[in-house]
Parts: sequence; C-alpha cells; structure tokens
Amino acid sequence: MARIAFIGQQEFGKAVLEAFIARGDTIAGVFCIPDKPGAKQDALKADAIALGLPVFTFASLRSPEAEAAMRSLDADIGIMAYVLQFAPQDFVNIPRHGTIQYHPSLLPLHRGPSSISWPVALGRRETGITIFRPTDGLDEGPVVLQKTCAIAPDETLGELYFNKLFPLGVQALLEAADLVMAGRHEERVQDEAHATYEGWMQDEECEIHWPGHVDTIYNLIRACNPAPGAWTVLDGVKLRVYDCRKHVVGRFVSRGHKPGDVAGVTDTSIVFWAQGGLIEVLKLRAEGGGKISAGEYARQRGLPIATDWQSWVRPA
Repeated sequence: MARIAFIGQQEFGKAVLEAFIARGDTIAGVFCIPDKPGAKQDALKADAIALGLPVFTFASLRSPEAEAAMRSLDADIGIMAYVLQFAPQDFVNIPRHGTIQYHPSLLPLHRGPSSISWPVALGRRETGITIFRPTDGLDEGPVVLQKTCAIAPDETLGELYFNKLFPLGVQALLEAADLVMAGRHEERVQDEAHATYEGWMQDEECEIHWPGHVDTIYNLIRACNPAPGAWTVLDGVKLRVYDCRKHVVGRFVSRGHKPGDVAGVTDTSIVFWAQGGLIEVLKLRAEGGGKISAGEYARQRGLPIATDWQSWVRPA
C-alpha cells in the first residue's frame, strides 16, 4: 500500500480520499484550499479533519512553506483530485513516484477549467477522463491513463459529471496509482496539434443567442445545467434556463416568427422559437429568485396558456 500526499477540493476530492483509505493506503497529509470568509468549509477539508489527518492550507503551493510541508510527508506518490490551485513542478515532483492528476476530458482536448461543459455545448458525442502528470503548463503533462464515455443526446452537465465522469475518475485514480507504483505505466506525450483550450464558461458564454440553430441552443442549455445556467431576457427580466426539451418543427412553420419569441405556454413550460425548432423551457430562475417551474413563472407574469405550437411539432 502507498503513502500518499493528497491535494484536492470539494466532493470529488473527498470521494477519492475515502476510496484510497478504504483500500488501505496511508494518507500522509492533505493539501486543501484556505477557507473563504463566510463560506462553507470545503468538503474535502472537513472530511480530512474529521478523519484526523494532517491538513495543510496554503494560499499558494508555490511557497517555500508548501514545499517544506510536502517534503515532510515522505510520500510515495502525490494524488491531485480536483485542484484549482497552481501546483508547480518543484512541488509535485517531491513524492518518490511523482504526482498524478485527474482531468475530466480526453486531453489534449478541452484543457482548462470548464472541460466538462464545453464538449456538451459543442455537441460532442464522447468525452472522458485523463490521469496525467502535472507540469507547469495548464493540463499539458504526459498522459498516464484515459477512460472514455458517451454523452447522451439529452444529457446535462450535472448528469454527465455525477453519473459518469465522477465515478470514472475515482476508479481511474486508483488504477493509475497502482500502475505508477508498480512501474507498469506508460506516459504518452500529448499531441499539441490536437490541443484545445477553453476558459471558464461565464456569463458571456452562457447567453442564449436565439438566432442560432435549435441544436446549438439546446446543447448550450444542457452544458450549463445545473450551473451556471444559460440565460435569456424575457420582457426585461433576466432568466436562467435549466431543464428543457427540444422540438423539431415543419420546414415552413416558423416563417413570420422571430427567434426568441414566445411560441406558447403550458401549465408546466414556456416555449420559445429558434431556428429549425422550438425550445420548451421546463425550469428557470428569474434574477434574484429561486428555481421554479416555467409554467409557474408564466402564471406569475400573467402569460396566457397557448398550446397551438404543439400541432407544429414533428413526431419524434
């Protein structure tokens, strides 16, 4: 069993930590992000403290203090499980077998912090996880292990992460650690000719552009659900859009209608025109409010029920 220096955050870091402990590995110490004033304590940090493990919180892992702490652990291997802090080469190379890191995409595709969102937004049918050697470049290190998974046509960001990439990543880190410790792993240099990088999916990227094709809009909404939420403005109110359905309509039905116009309202939804189809919004959140049924929001705003649009929808 290995002696591990653990670096991570949030629920994924917690799950990976507990998986290594459950199979008998020794956790020499845990590096966590510092607490933010007024914010809930990070899930990994809370778990590590509850387990009585040595916990280190440095504002920067580049500091001499962080390097000294890592050296003091006398670790066999470093494990990075959801890490937003920059971890320099001098830090990650200290364990005897170096360090391995989890990234939720098939590197070199989708380097960067929103690597789960972008494959969905771009309509890709496949993604996966990569275990790699961290370097001073962003997600650029040699690949140790990769696992692929399908992206279902209606799958949201949340479903893809929690049902597939999360458990796949936990098991892959265990497998990769065993390979590295046994000296049976291979390290494949990433092909820069196929590398892509996308930054955070922020408000500007999450805006719904209704003149776009219905597939593009539908993919964006899925990629932002449950967070940060794709958004549009209806009657002067900014709305975050979550659960929705896509409908294809007849070729000439949408003539005379502007993309983004409301096509109809039901007890549970608001339907918008887009190029080539309709987006039926089922759940939304008005700025300053909580998530509610789109039908409930329509009632609050006095939007009348109108279901004529249903006759325009092509059978699935």
